[in-house]
Amino acid sequence: MLDNVQAACRRVGRDPHGVTLVAVSKTVDASRLGAAMAAGLELFGENRVQEAESKAPLVPGAHWHLIGPLQSNKARRAVELFDVIESVDSVDLARRLDRRAGEVGRAPLGVYLQVNVDRDEAKSGFLPERLTAVLPGLAEMPNTRLLGLMTVGRLVGSAEEARPTFARLRDLSARLRELVPELGAGLSMGMTDDYAVAVEEGATVIRVGRALFGTRPGRVAEGPVSGLAGSA
Repeated sequence: MLDNVQAACRRVGRDPHGVTLVAVSKTVDASRLGAAMAAGLELFGENRVQEAESKAPLVPGAHWHLIGPLQSNKARRAVELFDVIESVDSVDLARRLDRRAGEVGRAPLGVYLQVNVDRDEAKSGFLPERLTAVLPGLAEMPNTRLLGLMTVGRLVGSAEEARPTFARLRDLSARLRELVPELGAGLSMGMTDDYAVAVEEGATVIRVGRALFGTRPGRVAEGPVSGLAGSA
């Protein structure tokens, strides 16, 4: 898999060191994550606070990103557990995380702002025009650091069909950073079926699970790529 990332970087003249792999570990036993750490993986992505809470003590030395939706009532525990929260999809959640990060001494907490660049009614995230309007206020929050933008791809038939989604997020990031320099240049996008295309379009973080840990129980082995954050 890392060879594919390097190849994608070469195709567009990027440094492979500029791409971070988040190993999506939802439903994967902690014992397997220990083996993954022994093989060199140390950054894992979880969809649910409760599942991460049960695993984290069993995988010492690991780092954790929350990549799934976060309920406001679990914000404090998420701030305590995760190094980065990638799924900040509303002003209210951003403010709550900022407040909790200050309360528990986790400032500055790294966050990504989730954007619904495809305007898919089935997806969460800021619409681009809404994010443009509220970003200056989000950048002023004292206890969070805006690492960049994240998106969850729509269901498509091939990896190449996902390219416009990734290009839209990259272009939006560039426009927003001209307006609000405090927004980081991070782009979290791309999963198992389309991460190479995402890297070609500028992804700095890819969220890959199935290519590392195999198909989860109950998942259809073949079908459209992308989809929900957990179907990595």
